[in-house]
Amino acid sequence: MSRIGNNPISIPEGVSVEIQPTLFTVKGKLGELTQSYDNVTLHKDENTLLVKRSSESKPAKAKHGLYRALFSNMVIGVSSGWSKELELVGVGYRASTQGQRLELALGFSHNIVFMIPNEVKVEAVSEKGKNPIIKLNSLDKQLVGSIAAKIRGFRKPEPYKGKGVKYVGEQIRRKAGKSA
Repeated sequence: MSRIGNNPISIPEGVSVEIQPTLFTVKGKLGELTQSYDNVTLHKDENTLLVKRSSESKPAKAKHGLYRALFSNMVIGVSSGWSKELELVGVGYRASTQGQRLELALGFSHNIVFMIPNEVKVEAVSEKGKNPIIKLNSLDKQLVGSIAAKIRGFRKPEPYKGKGVKYVGEQIRRKAGKSA
């Protein structure tokens, strides 16, 4: 029994849902998202959406909670959007943006230039005395998470001083280092 799959999805005002036999489409004030699906059936009431299994086979049971979570993330994405914030911790670490081009100075001999997809809005905030912050916004939760993970992968936080690219609010496990 899937606990996540059995939860109903509430559809907020201003969001329209279109259900076809193998395609799910959501339209909202921020945009439109589509997702193909199989092994589940969708039932729409006034402002709720229920995801049911089409059979009791193993693939249907495995995909029940997955598709419910994907559809819920799509509904939230088109109504309010998803965002991630990354913090650059380290002396001389900088970030700047020109359109969809993100340029990072992370202590390497060269700057890293990273092209952000058009679906994601990127903003670099630098305040004097604070660490630079990169803000990513989009309707697609999966895309925002993968872009943030790629940026974090350029220089992961190290456990001794905590230098690197980390999520805002992330706790880094620290090590003591050498004892004299």
